[in-house]
Amino acid sequence: METKTITFYSPCLERDMTIRVYGHYGKPILAFPCQDGNAWNLEDFGMINTMAPWIESGQIKVYVVDSDDQASYSSKYWDKHHRAWKLDQYFWCVINEVLPRIYDDCGGFIRPITFGCSLGADHATNMFFRRPDLFDGVLALSGCWDATYTFDGYSDDYLYENCPLFFLKNMPNNHYFIPQYNEKKIILCCGQGAYEHYGINNIKTFKEIFKEKGIQAWVDIWGFDVNHDWPWWFKQVNYFMPHLLGDYKFSN
Repeated sequence: METKTITFYSPCLERDMTIRVYGHYGKPILAFPCQDGNAWNLEDFGMINTMAPWIESGQIKVYVVDSDDQASYSSKYWDKHHRAWKLDQYFWCVINEVLPRIYDDCGGFIRPITFGCSLGADHATNMFFRRPDLFDGVLALSGCWDATYTFDGYSDDYLYENCPLFFLKNMPNNHYFIPQYNEKKIILCCGQGAYEHYGINNIKTFKEIFKEKGIQAWVDIWGFDVNHDWPWWFKQVNYFMPHLLGDYKFSN
């Protein structure tokens, strides 16, 4: 498997950032690590090995970007408004600084699919639903999907804008994003076992919102034995990847 590392200074985050690249060709997958993780997170925990058949066959090329959760979701030092602003800055870092580097590596404009597990699923979902013009789909596993969950009840415009659970609910049914969503592939999955309680109610709310707005998506709730952990995410990737890359379309 071909691998390389792209490093750059992010003006948005005012620090160095890293993108780990896996593969030589294929549909770009923009992957986000679990909470506080770096660009090696998926490799270290075995997800890249799980994706290897699609990577090595040239079906996908995976780009794993550093998180900046330590400055937003996980920060113990900054005030909550600053943390929320830093979360928004991470969004703009991905849009304005990460995506152009993916385009350069791919030889031109191409829409990635976003992917993540746990808090990485929150980032993947947010990126896709805020900018469906720049992404071709999303595979989000075991997210929390509530940007306020580490903010002890605090909320502001930055958190609202980075939480699809909030802004999709208030989106007009005739919003111009909805036809764009329906041209893409949307998969959200959550188990009902240990440590999945953060996401299970929110994924059910997503399902209701999708139905109300006419957004075609696959919302899949797995069993009570399905825990918030890597072995289950490996199984889910093996299950969903053929659908994500194939012609199968989803409906509510």
